[in-house]
Amino acid sequence: MQGILPYILRRLLWAPLILIAVSFIAFTVARYGPGDPISVAMGQYRDPEALARVRHEKGLDKPLLDQYRIYIWNVLHGDLGESFRFGARPVSEIIFPKMWVSAQLGLVALIITFGVGIPVGILAALKQGSWMDPASISTFLFFQSVPVLVTVPVMLLVFVLKLHWLPTGGWEGIFSKHIVIPALALSLPGVAGVARLMRATTLDVLKEDYVRTARAKGLREFTVVSQHVARNALLPMTTIIGISLVTLLEGAFFTETLLGIPGIGRLAFESVTSRDYDVILGLTLVLASAFIVANIVIDIAYTFIDPRVRYQRSAVI
Repeated sequence: MQGILPYILRRLLWAPLILIAVSFIAFTVARYGPGDPISVAMGQYRDPEALARVRHEKGLDKPLLDQYRIYIWNVLHGDLGESFRFGARPVSEIIFPKMWVSAQLGLVALIITFGVGIPVGILAALKQGSWMDPASISTFLFFQSVPVLVTVPVMLLVFVLKLHWLPTGGWEGIFSKHIVIPALALSLPGVAGVARLMRATTLDVLKEDYVRTARAKGLREFTVVSQHVARNALLPMTTIIGISLVTLLEGAFFTETLLGIPGIGRLAFESVTSRDYDVILGLTLVLASAFIVANIVIDIAYTFIDPRVRYQRSAVI
């Protein structure tokens, strides 16, 4: 554990520099994009004097570096700015409740994705050479090949209009029927990727000597698979699961927009189209911070899951 601490500290020291770089790029792209939130809000009928006055009040007529310096200073004091589109409401009051909605939906989708993909991948590896191997993977490759813009309308047609089993859209929490269609739309395309990775890692583990030794001892196949094969095959999946947890905060604007879910994906899409600068930058900083933290947590988790990683990093440090 002593060897890993300097590694973690070094990663933490790099985090502010990465956040500054990401925020500056996002800030520059937003400012140099066509139009600004003031001109977008005023529409086609604009009074040049009023437009200049409002821009001056909002500080949008200052040089780019001055605007960025003011923004970063406010962020360091806990102020992510105010939304132009939501009547000068604080950005934190807007994005965090919507992130919570997207996180609930994303968590259910991830549980379905990994809960189905991992067993399917193990089954495909164990049945290599039989018809079940390509059939199990190909079934979910079909869902991966169909875009969400097609999947959602088809599910609405079948489950809502024809069978009358589910509501059309909206959001009432993860324990309501409203979550079924969006959760399936988000989870089914990802099952194939998880299953293929799990199949590949399981096939590698099945070739190891300790698996042959376990079978030679006369252990039941279920014991061999659960205690020796699956546990070691799940090691590469740690990174995928860790990175996927960050996507809980990103949302999915196609699914959320089509089904009327007030999540962060829909907010991001609407903020970009309306040039709502502070909301865009707030989302960028929060998601970048979550990504950095997730990578550090994954590195720490690896040191506990696989001691060989701990020894290699200690030697490097």
